[in-house]
Amino acid sequence: MSSRREFLQAGLATSAILAGLGISNWSRAIAQQTLTQDQLLQFDDFGNLTLIHVTDVHAHLRPVWYREPDTNIGVGEAAGRVPHVVGHAFQKMFGIAPGSPEAYALTYPEFETLAKTYGRMGGFDRIATIVKAIRGARPNSILLDGGDTWHGSYTSLKTMGEDMVRVQNLLGVEAMSSHWEFTFGTERVKELIEKCNFPFLGANIYDAEWDEPAFEPYKIYDKGGLSVGVIGQAFPYLPIANPKWLFPEYSFGIREERMQEVVDELRSQNVDLVVCLSHNGFDVDHKMAGRVKGIDVILSGHTHDAVPEPVLVGETIIIASGSHGKFVSRVDLDVQDGRMMGFRHKLIPVFSDVIAPDAEMSSLIEEIRAPFKADLETVVGQTDRLLYRRGNFNGTWDDVICDGILKERDAEIALSPGVRWGASVLPGNITREDIHSVTSMTYGQCYRTEMTGETLKTVMEDVADNIFNKDPYYQQGGDMVRVGGLAYTIDPNAQMGSRITNLRLLKNDALIDPSHSYVVGGWASVNEGTEGPQIWDVVEEHIRKSDGALAPTKTSNISIKGL
Repeated sequence: MSSRREFLQAGLATSAILAGLGISNWSRAIAQQTLTQDQLLQFDDFGNLTLIHVTDVHAHLRPVWYREPDTNIGVGEAAGRVPHVVGHAFQKMFGIAPGSPEAYALTYPEFETLAKTYGRMGGFDRIATIVKAIRGARPNSILLDGGDTWHGSYTSLKTMGEDMVRVQNLLGVEAMSSHWEFTFGTERVKELIEKCNFPFLGANIYDAEWDEPAFEPYKIYDKGGLSVGVIGQAFPYLPIANPKWLFPEYSFGIREERMQEVVDELRSQNVDLVVCLSHNGFDVDHKMAGRVKGIDVILSGHTHDAVPEPVLVGETIIIASGSHGKFVSRVDLDVQDGRMMGFRHKLIPVFSDVIAPDAEMSSLIEEIRAPFKADLETVVGQTDRLLYRRGNFNGTWDDVICDGILKERDAEIALSPGVRWGASVLPGNITREDIHSVTSMTYGQCYRTEMTGETLKTVMEDVADNIFNKDPYYQQGGDMVRVGGLAYTIDPNAQMGSRITNLRLLKNDALIDPSHSYVVGGWASVNEGTEGPQIWDVVEEHIRKSDGALAPTKTSNISIKGL
């Protein structure tokens, strides 16, 4: 087996070289204003099978601005390794020139300036063009969707996910995994699955009453004489991160032993390749790859990270394809006698000004948007600075949301979930569609309640452990809860219950009193029966009252220790 690992490592090196050449070409071409679609799609065909991967698009049908994180802290063994490297450090790790198109696509420095140069990214009509080009060159390819596809936009909320199923069907998706899809509720998920022209895979989704598999665990594809087994892995912590009352029939979990059983079952059927279409998150996939034997490729989703090279764990490669439609991964594999003998990979950046839109997909997208066009394009205000979300702590979009909660709900403290989805907005107009991009969900009621200082500290410690537990299997998703009206210090490397200190109320800089009750506003509660106006209405009202250009206040003051 050591010789095979050496061969795979050689494949990794080859992939890195190819990626580096591609990156260099992007930089030179855009600097000369000659970047072409052919250059972005250029790939020296390799082997006898191709995987195409998209994930975490969050229902963004059209091209978007999307700023990558400025803070992504890794703890334990994950400290200092991808994806927990950002900004200039990320650029240095992968040999990316500052100010280049790949620096813009993959990192946050100078984002606003570079966005004006390189334009928006993503859009399903551009993704369709890329997929068709790959399929034209590689008929033996499989297009796999990592999930978080049906949720996250105005049109997906209004159509309860049907807009995205229509797009997936036209694109020719061949399997998908899931997470936020379940927030439409059990019955709607079943209805949408019936409309899918492809399997909705979930080896780790069980019937909660009977404790037995509830969804198709895998699909075997015959591609050019090869037998390819694709296993679906849904987000393991759905009943914790999202409201269990929306899907009480199902239980989830990493279910490592179940994954090994399914891999073994596929191997017993003499498949040539085993692929895990995962929504675990990168660190969980990294750990699982070292413990479950027999997986050749993990297509990783959930954490929204784009990594320009495959990560090799034992004899498994992990591919991370980013989010919001910014990238499409192409993985060419040499599969011989039931073994992956080598690979080449390219993380294709979807520069919307360079990739020509596919006419058929463009027509469908316009058809989907037409009934809602007036609402989508309604301008509700302006911003004098970049609005973004993504990073372990508050971004400027989060500050706007928290500011709105504080003012519109007359609260002392605002809590906003640490979700990663939502497009960025450059200085200028803010539309209703922009607001929905960062707030749209099926349980968006903005509550107002009282909470003791002790409870507040407990909540924040619990969220911090979900993110910074050194064992990836105990990291339950998302980033740190966004806060307004509050200051605190956090030590990600401290023990559970001891990470949050110096918790203070911003309005008077007084330490939070454990026994005192504070008026707290928030949204996205997992509790059934939560009451209050929808968060997008709260934010829209706040922006409309801004009287001109919206200048988000820094509603929180967060200090990070131990980095």
